[in-house]
Amino acid sequence: MRKFLVVLDDSRECLNAMRFAAMRASHTGGGVAVLAVIPPDEFNHWIGVGEIMRAEARERIEVHFEVFAKWMRDKQNVDPELIIREGEPLAEIMAQVNEDPDIGVLVLGAGDDSKGPGPLVTHMSRQAGSLPIPLTIVPGDISKERLEAIT
Repeated sequence: MRKFLVVLDDSRECLNAMRFAAMRASHTGGGVAVLAVIPPDEFNHWIGVGEIMRAEARERIEVHFEVFAKWMRDKQNVDPELIIREGEPLAEIMAQVNEDPDIGVLVLGAGDDSKGPGPLVTHMSRQAGSLPIPLTIVPGDISKERLEAIT
């Protein structure tokens, strides 16, 4: 089964990337893998404090994921999987792509403000020619109706 890998973060554009991945998976009989990456610099504290912070970060991710997962299950009939990794986001995305042969497409949401599309989109689009899978970039300001029409 081909899976769409989408990155879960706190950005606004993440919503459209999730929608696109779920709708495409629903229409093509695929799956959705949702990757959340916890940066290592969040835990540069004493061991006990770092472990508490790691547990809290995982809990926040799981709650955030469940909002998207419920919509995917209820509206798109897609049951997404959550993958949580720790490390540098770019390296962890590539590691997940390389470790899971079922991942067929990487879906990222592009920011629509003056800061540009975001660091993940910028970096991955520069490497698009050498990625092992296709990269889909979903505009952050595209409407839900337009997403439905193109998926």
